[in-house]
Amino acid sequence: MNWRAILAIYKFEMARTWRTPLGSILSPVISTSLYFVVFGAAIGSRIQEVNGVDYGAFIVPGLIMMMLLTQSVMNASFGIYFPRFVGTIYEILSAPVSFVEIVVGYVGAAATKSIMLGVIVLLTAGFFVPLQVAHPLWMVSFLVLTAVTFSLLGFIIGIWADGFEKLQVVPLLIITPLTFLGGSFYSIDVLPPFWQTVSLFNPVVYLISGFRWSFFEISDVSVAISLSMTVVFLVMCLITVWWIFRTGYRLKN
Repeated sequence: MNWRAILAIYKFEMARTWRTPLGSILSPVISTSLYFVVFGAAIGSRIQEVNGVDYGAFIVPGLIMMMLLTQSVMNASFGIYFPRFVGTIYEILSAPVSFVEIVVGYVGAAATKSIMLGVIVLLTAGFFVPLQVAHPLWMVSFLVLTAVTFSLLGFIIGIWADGFEKLQVVPLLIITPLTFLGGSFYSIDVLPPFWQTVSLFNPVVYLISGFRWSFFEISDVSVAISLSMTVVFLVMCLITVWWIFRTGYRLKN
């Protein structure tokens, strides 16, 4: 494993974050905090508790997960797309660096940025509502696993996209709606039986449910199922990335 190559890619991607702190860090944190203020104040005044948890605290894991999913995809997709756009990807591909080291560098940087934002949002939420984390180790595990998985998805999207507009399609038209419908601001138990069944086909439900369990020990689905679904999605992304480098899809032409 060429750790020097991994560190070079990782440091380059992280440096881009520090060059644009307003758009990379401050903007997503402010937008997520606004969601918290609006939903917590407007809806929280009418819904006092959900499954015994204060509504303001109940939505915090969902907000963190919503930000984590979108930022992981967007950071990783832009990170790999830009070298393709300017042509520097060929320098990386021709260097004595394996595809594993390339993926670890780009995905590791994207996941690190998302985790940093998740921690900032968590600390910010502590100023608004009293928070408890029943299982800190599981909370960190879900946070890291989700960030890595969706950073891999963003990496795949960045290779698939042939224009900047396509980079926005999946985060805006797929990830964000699935997150809103995945129980970020409510428990799927309040839905009619038919829509509860439909919600179970939404993969984001399992991510949010497992993450929320690590805070309050309440979940819409089994924690084991949540973890299993996340791992299955991670494996699918790893297989897709392997196939991309194996075939040279959108990399060699």
